[in-house]
Amino acid sequence: MKVDVLTLFPEMIQGAIDASMMKRAREQGLVDIRLVNFREFSTDRHRTVDDYPFGGGAGMVLKPDPVFAAVDALRQGEQSKPRIVLLTPQGERFSQEKAYEFAHESWMILICGHYEGYDERIREHLATDEISIGDYVLTSGELAAMVVMDAVVRLIPGVLGNQESAKSDSFADGLLEFPQYTRPREFRGWSVPEILVSGNHLEIAKWRRWQSLYRTWQRRPDLLAKAHLTDADIELIKDWTRDADLASRL
Repeated sequence: MKVDVLTLFPEMIQGAIDASMMKRAREQGLVDIRLVNFREFSTDRHRTVDDYPFGGGAGMVLKPDPVFAAVDALRQGEQSKPRIVLLTPQGERFSQEKAYEFAHESWMILICGHYEGYDERIREHLATDEISIGDYVLTSGELAAMVVMDAVVRLIPGVLGNQESAKSDSFADGLLEFPQYTRPREFRGWSVPEILVSGNHLEIAKWRRWQSLYRTWQRRPDLLAKAHLTDADIELIKDWTRDADLASRL
């Protein structure tokens, strides 16, 4: 996979891609990440990338010409078409489902915003996707780009040492992850659940599914609408809901 990041602050991202999982993925040739400072594509002597908004108002707006020129340069001689992702608080909420979708792409271009936003022509005529990582405002899009890259790259086959890890992550099947334990078996009087040391893998799988389902129902019930639920899962949720309703009336 190839990932190009259009940024005014490449040094913010360099450290992230030179460490941990991202570094290993690059060294193994599983992902090629290039940081492109689109200020270099500005044509005036001051390398201007922003200007005052037409119609007045506070702040500055990113100009379209340096961004379009940077993307044009990246696409020069390329046969494939990239997914061009605009990082913006106005975009679609980023999710594990979206990460899986992006992980199947061969090429992504991430555009990091700054100042008061983008010239609307970037949004209308260049971007193929608009992504937000949450309902809050960041100083610039570099942190959002790192979040998206990390979530996507780890799903590329071969990046994680154990690919099963990605399959059991929270949100992988629409549910929160089940509780995890490791050694020591006893710690300050707290014990690991007996089922996990029973050696009965079928019962362990059932316990984990139940825990995952219950934790999601308790903490993020909004996720259940899109989760992959069995008939047995649905019956369990109905039972828990009825009990909760009864308890609230006592």
